[in-house]
Amino acid sequence: MTLYDELTARGLIAQVTDEEEIKELINNGKAVFYIGFDPTADSLHVGHFMALCLMKRLQMAGNKPIALIGGGTAMIGDPSGRTDMRQMMTPEIIQHNCDCFKKQMSRFIDFSDDKALMVNNASWLMDLNYIDVLREVGAHFSVNRMLTAECYKQRMEKGLSFLEFNYMIMQSYDFYTLYQNYGCNMQFGGDDQWSNMLGGTELIRRKLGKDAYAMTICLLLNSEGKKMGKTQSGAVWLDPAKTSPFDFYQYWRNVADSDVLKCLRMLTFLPLEQIDEMDSWEGSQLNTAKEILAYELTKLVHGEQEAEKAQNGARALFSGTGNAADMPCTQLTSEDLSDGSMDLISLLVKTGLAASRSEGRRAIEQGGVTVNGEKITDVKAVYTANELGAGEFIIKRGKKKFAKVMVP
Repeated sequence: MTLYDELTARGLIAQVTDEEEIKELINNGKAVFYIGFDPTADSLHVGHFMALCLMKRLQMAGNKPIALIGGGTAMIGDPSGRTDMRQMMTPEIIQHNCDCFKKQMSRFIDFSDDKALMVNNASWLMDLNYIDVLREVGAHFSVNRMLTAECYKQRMEKGLSFLEFNYMIMQSYDFYTLYQNYGCNMQFGGDDQWSNMLGGTELIRRKLGKDAYAMTICLLLNSEGKKMGKTQSGAVWLDPAKTSPFDFYQYWRNVADSDVLKCLRMLTFLPLEQIDEMDSWEGSQLNTAKEILAYELTKLVHGEQEAEKAQNGARALFSGTGNAADMPCTQLTSEDLSDGSMDLISLLVKTGLAASRSEGRRAIEQGGVTVNGEKITDVKAVYTANELGAGEFIIKRGKKKFAKVMVP
């Protein structure tokens, strides 16, 4: 099976500009391709996962990835999929986010010995002369055609700023620059980036008379058509300080039955033959498939040791086996205690099991909170430092959320 055939079988490919040429390039390790990442936060999240896995797959087949960090385009903000304008960020925040991205990407991509590159488009975008851009780049873009792009149509009702209108031109200029400076002949991106990517291939053709190619990958959607990677408390981050390895594991362990096989195909590096055998699985077997999915993805992002700990922690809680020491833990300080004790509502908020005191109160009143296996319905329940420190103090909310509390 060729690489292109595998990408197709895994359900990754959405749209391509020239299928035969793209097959020839990626199947034979001739692609120098880029994927852009705008540093709008200090961590990558599950929404970036598909792109990172694709870069890894293509690099393993001998192709050369370029991770383009959008230090320049982040000063504008991508309007794709937005109904409002993105918040403006300072150059210092953008640079900090760029540094965080590189560290996380290194778990997926081998940057050694020129096997991959990481470049920041701020190095060319920030020094552009406005008149030169209008004459040399703007002349090649039709406003009428740009306004037919889905990313702009969604914004026209509420108003599209001229600032954001330039995003397509800047992204196209990125491809043009990477083609000239690094021999980059392909761009990959999410399916919502199609119009921006076509702008780049067209600019290269008009300016240089050369062919370049684009391929979009399917967005990671659940069976209800909603983007995966978010929980009630927000995004699922790849940074362990923002989403713990255990919570990351649990997110994938709890995907719907109808989504688990799709996620195994699209995100893991397990052989397709092994995944195909799971097509007939049902009932408890699907729980096994979810464990495999959660373990493989946690290992990919956080390493094998953290994946083992997360799996053991989950089993310790839900099946009574495994090592309780691997459960997620909240360490209290003396400042957290009031007169040497702490009430249950405060504990729920402190451990992240409730977003607010009112939410914690409701959870207790509805009978959804247990402490060391005992259901607690008293909203005024208080625990002393001795009780908190006597053995394992485990709080559980609902069926899937829990935390172990420790005191100094």
